[in-house]
Amino acid sequence: MTATISERIIATLRVSGHAWDDDQLAQRLGVAQRQTVNQICRRLASDGRIHRYVGEGGKLVNSLVEGPRIVPAAEAPAHPASPLAFAAGHSSEQRAAERLIIAFASSTLGVELHPRRISTPTGARVEVDGADEELTVLVEAWAHQGPPKTAQKHKVLTDALKLTWIASTLQPSPRRLVLCFADEAAARPFRDGSSWATAALRDLRVEVLVAELPLEVRAGLLEAQRRQYR
Repeated sequence: MTATISERIIATLRVSGHAWDDDQLAQRLGVAQRQTVNQICRRLASDGRIHRYVGEGGKLVNSLVEGPRIVPAAEAPAHPASPLAFAAGHSSEQRAAERLIIAFASSTLGVELHPRRISTPTGARVEVDGADEELTVLVEAWAHQGPPKTAQKHKVLTDALKLTWIASTLQPSPRRLVLCFADEAAARPFRDGSSWATAALRDLRVEVLVAELPLEVRAGLLEAQRRQYR
């Protein structure tokens, strides 16, 4: 029986031990339509069989869920035996988690998102954590774990202001503005209850999304937060 493309993708990722982007997989599998591989990989990620995240070079790459996430050399820690061991206050864990958050948002929203620097008509340049090629979807990611403190709430609302301001300068306007969190408790003040922040985000059409991160990533984030605030 001939293996399906899905089975061949899984087999290729398992045998190679590497993370491959959609173009590389299409080339290795001899699939002429790269979009076919893209659609299948998105479905496999939605089913929880592979990880899709932003790798070295800013492209979405694919790796097996059953194996360890392949970390590009530029991201690799100095001591592989302790991949989340960094100096106190270091934000490497947060940056790595934000890439996973944007990959989750890409899969959930059905668009390929990458970090973008957007120039406004006034000449100001603003960076967003994730946007598609046509700028129809803009996303800001927040990796914080647990209920936010007052200053942290202000940071999230600043991100929301940035999204709405950028959207006001673009024609056509983006169809979706999204704040993507990595923890339900962190997102709760911005989507539950009757707070003014919840009402403001709703009225400004800023959506709140919560990414599902691996337990080991969440544990690393909690440890990073403990180091930063000890």
